Amino acid sequence: MSLWGGVFLEPTDDDLRRLNDSLPFDRRLAHEDVMASIAYARAIGMAGVLSEEETALIVDGLQTIQNELTDGAFSFQAGDEDIHSAVERRLIELVGDVGGKLHTGRSRNDQVATDFRLWGMQAIDTLTAQVKDVQRALVQRASTLIYALMPGYTHLQPAQPISAAHWLMSYFWMLARDVERLQQARNRTAVCPLGAGALAGTPLSIDREDLAWSLGFRSITENSLDAVSDRDFVLEALFIMATIGLHLSRLAEDIILFSNPTFGYVRLHDRYSTGSSLMPQKRNADPMELTRGKAGRLIGNLTGLMTVLKGLPTGYNKDMQEDKEALFDSYDTLSLLLPVVSGVLLTLTFDEEAMRRGLSEEMLATEMADYLVAKGLPFRQAHHIVGRIVRVALDEGVSLSKLPLDLLQSHSELFEEDVAQVFDFERSVARRRARGGTAPDAIMEQITLARTMLGM
Repeated sequence: MSLWGGVFLEPTDDDLRRLNDSLPFDRRLAHEDVMASIAYARAIGMAGVLSEEETALIVDGLQTIQNELTDGAFSFQAGDEDIHSAVERRLIELVGDVGGKLHTGRSRNDQVATDFRLWGMQAIDTLTAQVKDVQRALVQRASTLIYALMPGYTHLQPAQPISAAHWLMSYFWMLARDVERLQQARNRTAVCPLGAGALAGTPLSIDREDLAWSLGFRSITENSLDAVSDRDFVLEALFIMATIGLHLSRLAEDIILFSNPTFGYVRLHDRYSTGSSLMPQKRNADPMELTRGKAGRLIGNLTGLMTVLKGLPTGYNKDMQEDKEALFDSYDTLSLLLPVVSGVLLTLTFDEEAMRRGLSEEMLATEMADYLVAKGLPFRQAHHIVGRIVRVALDEGVSLSKLPLDLLQSHSELFEEDVAQVFDFERSVARRRARGGTAPDAIMEQITLARTMLGM
């Protein structure tokens, strides 16, 4: 029996059924639907809608359905419009007409919002754990590369020397913000709409707070009309997933670049590389290219749903059915990506000699400016003086350290013999020891804090 239709004289058109039915994707909410239904049956039993015997019978039937779903024995039928109608149909098959009492005071509007929030809470927990696995991989590799120097870049141009550990840890902190956002989003998702009805609330004297807590929610919705139409929790989850994808895409781009023989800083393990069907020598960073590409998909899911929701009138609208496939797809995409990214990081080979070869003395120009500042010259003047010296070195085709002292002194009398100490990459890195810097001490401080955050 359909959940609706008594007022209609003719059955739904077959083409409309195919468009309208959501079972092909919302069957994924099956366990959540049964779990919420068990809690709701007990709540309306406490409210006097069901007798103790009826409550027990319905709960037993729902637990049987839960077992069938777990065992793969549950059979969907052609008339099942969505997961809610499938569960209710099977419940009535098991316990008889009393199963039809379960929907008393409940609408599919508050039912699906509850199911989806329950699913979302679990999905956030799973993604949080997977993101933390990537963070652990970053920390593990960074711990071995504290003294491995490489070029740091801005505008993809060589800028200043940093350690490879500093580069890796920059992604740790990006993901740390993602984890924080996931945790905050979970709190906002854990708000129970059950009891909101279709839009106006329920006339039943159910204890909504107790119902919410029994399902693991933190609180209840305060307005029934908002409760059934709120999809902010979906948008927020999609935004966070898109942001995670963005961060992974940036990491992927770095690895793609650094694994190119022109750089040669890193080499992907054979298990995380692919080849060419034509060129035997090729080693392609396909996992990273897929990571970079999937970020577009994640962003698309977010913008797609925002476009769907932007013009909806008050209350529940069928347009909202578009929310599930977007969130399921983003979750599935990240669930595939994150373990691969962890594997790539844990097996990545770093060529410290190649990274060292990427350093050039031009990257120590700021050190020369700082040298003059230490002698009392304002930084802006020091910047211009060193800029002119760099130009001379470029024109003459020599490194900065090969320029004679008298030439340096022709630009500033503050240069002395001790300027030679400036041309030391380790010294440059070690000087940046303020918290958050690339100096070994500062990096070890970052890693210690990161290990504490992860419970490592």
